[in-house]
Amino acid sequence: MHVPFSYLDRQFADVDTYLTDVRALVRSGDLTLGRALGEFEARFAEHVGAPHAVGVGSGTDALILALKALGIGAGDEVITTPTTFVATVGAIVACGARPVFVDSEDGFVIDPALIERAITRRTKAIVPVHYTGNAADMPAIMAIAQRHGLKVVEDACQAVGASIDDRPVGSFGDAAAFSLHPLKNINVWGDGGVIVTRSQSLAAVLRLQRNHGLVSRDEVEVFGVNSRLDTLHAVIGNRLIATLPWITERRIANAQRLDAALADLGDDVRIPRRRAGVRHVYHLYVVRAARRDALVAHLNAEGVEAKIHYPIPMHLQPAARYLGHRAGDFPVAEADARSIVTLPAHQHLAEAEIDHVAASVRAFYGR
Repeated sequence: MHVPFSYLDRQFADVDTYLTDVRALVRSGDLTLGRALGEFEARFAEHVGAPHAVGVGSGTDALILALKALGIGAGDEVITTPTTFVATVGAIVACGARPVFVDSEDGFVIDPALIERAITRRTKAIVPVHYTGNAADMPAIMAIAQRHGLKVVEDACQAVGASIDDRPVGSFGDAAAFSLHPLKNINVWGDGGVIVTRSQSLAAVLRLQRNHGLVSRDEVEVFGVNSRLDTLHAVIGNRLIATLPWITERRIANAQRLDAALADLGDDVRIPRRRAGVRHVYHLYVVRAARRDALVAHLNAEGVEAKIHYPIPMHLQPAARYLGHRAGDFPVAEADARSIVTLPAHQHLAEAEIDHVAASVRAFYGR
């Protein structure tokens, strides 16, 4: 049996229905900042519980533009986690700021108990990452930010649909960034991103910044960039976003099935803590595994497309050498990087495929 990591061929098996929408858009000529984009932004905002959503060119741009709009720049420090994709840290650096790392807790997200000791007089913001679709502890993080007068930009690029006590991630901080990359839970046939915020004034600034700073065809209020979510991508998003509740429920069900099947493997496979009240949406289903590399090779041989996200934490990447970190600085993140494995658990897998994933893992450990 072949159990794929990518699900795009299954997700878009009904491609002709999408192409009907695309043909209508092309005939309309409404290709830049078009009506479909406004519709998608409104729908997205409703899903994530924020009044304003601004479509931009990528999840990375969403982070950069949000940080810049909040005044983050040269000489500032921004606290984040080394357990993330490079875009989080790259966005901080792109603003001219210095990333300051804080180690993870058991669920691959930033440990709020360690944040305050990393705050200095230069600290201006915190960027918690809802990594793998798990929600960072936003109530604790927001309390810290309020005590120290810090901005908060949630990196929710992997976590559309996640929540804490029924409050959606992305609705806690000053702003939040989401990604619409092809392998995200909601995708748009290419790169795309969304910034959400509760602030009308911040949303207005972001709309200016993503479109060259233009208030009209001929008048430039500020110098911005070209980072508009294409109307073509919004057309795809409008059709797909209606299925987000189903996508989320299927991913949760598949993850719970894997949790149950792997729960008795002890130190061979360690399932991260599932915090009460957190709705984890499992953009990635990640566990810690003994003899990880051998396990991945075994799974691939069994037709299971297991992956590693990611084997080198951000503070030990060559690009981060100038920050002066060494192995041992963030022991949880480093131990995770040596042991984590991602198993297929997406919404288009049948129960038999999930069971094959679990059986293949169990067979590797002689169970």
